[in-house]
Amino acid sequence: MNVKIEESWKQALNAEFGQPYFRILTENLRADKASGKQVFPPGGLIFNAFNRTPFNQVKVVLLGQDPYHGPGQAHGLCFSVPQGVKPPPSLVNIYKEIRADLGINVNLANGDLTKWADQGVLMLNAGLTVRANEPNSHANFGWSSFTDAVIKLLSDQQKGLVFLLWGRFAQEKRILIDSGKHHLLTAAHPSPFSADKGFFGCRHFSKTNELLIREGRDPIDWNPDLA
Repeated sequence: MNVKIEESWKQALNAEFGQPYFRILTENLRADKASGKQVFPPGGLIFNAFNRTPFNQVKVVLLGQDPYHGPGQAHGLCFSVPQGVKPPPSLVNIYKEIRADLGINVNLANGDLTKWADQGVLMLNAGLTVRANEPNSHANFGWSSFTDAVIKLLSDQQKGLVFLLWGRFAQEKRILIDSGKHHLLTAAHPSPFSADKGFFGCRHFSKTNELLIREGRDPIDWNPDLA
């Protein structure tokens, strides 16, 4: 499956890779592949969030739930789609909030948030794989045990991170985070079903930058466009 993970994460998560659940997870993925089922994202992008944002470079943690399950959409970064793929509705709403919060006119044709990841935003889905056209189809594979361990590791070993918890699912992860050491910003999910219930107007992008500056770190350029 051509799965590789960046060296600092490989060392930090070494104990997890040896756990029985991770062996079962790997076997389940291989079984899906062997049966001809299409799995997203491609193997080389499963750990894209980690490869783009090394362990000691994490400043912000953005939590999603499940990879996009449509062809060509998932590339290992939560809420993000590759260049040339139409931004999904939740991402369009994220762009609307960026415009309202920061006055940035985001290019709505570009849904690739790699620029955020390269600046220290760990764009972590709770599950890292999914079957084509079957949302949450790998939810019972064991990914949540792995990504919960990632969140707790960051909480325990880092200091002053900003965690963006959008929606109930992400907010349930707050029990893994030491709020005495880190900053937790919560809001409704940016989905069209809930964005007007507290995501719009949350100003999380400017608030995140204010917190980063207070921690002595560079703010994030939230305009994802490379131009």
